[in-house]
Amino acid sequence: MAARGWRPAAAIAAARPGGGGPGGGPGAGPASEAASRSAPGTAALYVHWPYCRKRCSYCNFNKYVVPAVDEVAVRACLVREARTLLRLSQVQSVTSVFFGGGTPSLASPCTIAAVLEAVAGAAHLPAGAEVTLEANPSSAGTPRLAGFRAAGVNRLSIGVQSLDDAELRLLGREHTAAEAWGAVEAARRLFPGRTSIDLLFGLPGQSQGAWAQGLETALELCDNHVSLYQLTLERGTALAAQVWGGALPTPPQDLLANMYQTARAMLVAAGFRHYEVSNFARKGALSTHNLSYWRAEQYIGVGPGAHGRFVPWGEGGCSREARVQTLEPDAWMREVQSQGHGTRRRVALSPLEQLEEVLALGLRTDEGITHEHWGHFSPHLSLEAVFGVPGEAKDLQQQGWLVLDGGGLRCTWEGLALLDSLLPELLCQLQRRWALPAAPAHPRQGAAPGRDGGAPRRSPTGDRAGGEAVGCAGLAGDVSSGSGE
Repeated sequence: MAARGWRPAAAIAAARPGGGGPGGGPGAGPASEAASRSAPGTAALYVHWPYCRKRCSYCNFNKYVVPAVDEVAVRACLVREARTLLRLSQVQSVTSVFFGGGTPSLASPCTIAAVLEAVAGAAHLPAGAEVTLEANPSSAGTPRLAGFRAAGVNRLSIGVQSLDDAELRLLGREHTAAEAWGAVEAARRLFPGRTSIDLLFGLPGQSQGAWAQGLETALELCDNHVSLYQLTLERGTALAAQVWGGALPTPPQDLLANMYQTARAMLVAAGFRHYEVSNFARKGALSTHNLSYWRAEQYIGVGPGAHGRFVPWGEGGCSREARVQTLEPDAWMREVQSQGHGTRRRVALSPLEQLEEVLALGLRTDEGITHEHWGHFSPHLSLEAVFGVPGEAKDLQQQGWLVLDGGGLRCTWEGLALLDSLLPELLCQLQRRWALPAAPAHPRQGAAPGRDGGAPRRSPTGDRAGGEAVGCAGLAGDVSSGSGE
């Protein structure tokens, strides 16, 4: 059944995420303080289901393989923590909900419905709000997917990863290529236009030709959203041990770059917009939830290991905090049962730290960072004052990698392909400029576009929620949500 308590969409004056807070520099001041005192507004909500049936050979996400899951207890804790954190944030409206993991398609539809009912009871959840569920092909049969749709899910993200059985075995995936094909077809029937697939490239031994052929096959199957992730070898995983031990080859960097460029060319030719480093959409099927991360908006993380960024107005807070929930599920449940939530770590973000996240995340998108958006977080120090003066950013503009004009700051395609190497320089320039006396916040108009006309693109690295970037002093914590499958 559909989640009870859902209210029809209404015109709500949604304030921008709470910014500002303690800290020196030009960003602090009356306007910043006024932003902190404004209405709590909106936030996205991430819900982490930590359990899987098996651990894939490349995976180091916060997930657990256990003989049995006490789903009733987990459900009660997810519901209670969602209510508690929504109350602490005093958010008026939830813009989107994302169930990640782990393998949230192993949860029963009634658990998904219970969480959505709790969210709708604690804040406004518009009838058309995006509600995404990550699914494994092995737990995405038609009856189960229909149950999730009845529970309130209206978008699916399916962890296909590959449509080649040998590659799936190498990755330790539970499903076959045929099962992945069937799951996506079933999802497209139930969620037409709102089914996304994940694909991995850069596997040990994978050739350029094999990747291109696999992507061509995926284009025959996919709906209107595709996420591409370069395989990262993580310490402690079985696949990393095989590669570092010499049993499997390490993919050369130039091959990885060529794979990414080939994929981008193929997807753009098929009508997809490359709207974020790893994400492609056509017919307007962008992920509303993930855009909230890349735009540095508020989000609340519920469940073991989930991350959040919000102002805890309900506790008397007035500055945005970076929050991380307790990782281990049993310990997290004990904390939720005793105090209503399992927040293990919370750090108040200074205005500079918030700007660093705005920069690192915003440059991942093809829209970049507008003057208006930057001004919300930095009312006294404009984009022009930071990046329009002699320094690293000017050099990057002259090399055709960065654009600063009346629309804001963004990367050219060439720059986005190098984003990971550009960000440290830009963060250092921001940090140096922050320490100087304030300058007038007058955005520049009519600056010359980059060589590609100023259209922003992305680099081939990243994750679902935005990844990390480290500058002179680094960012304040991890900006990921904890999503996994």
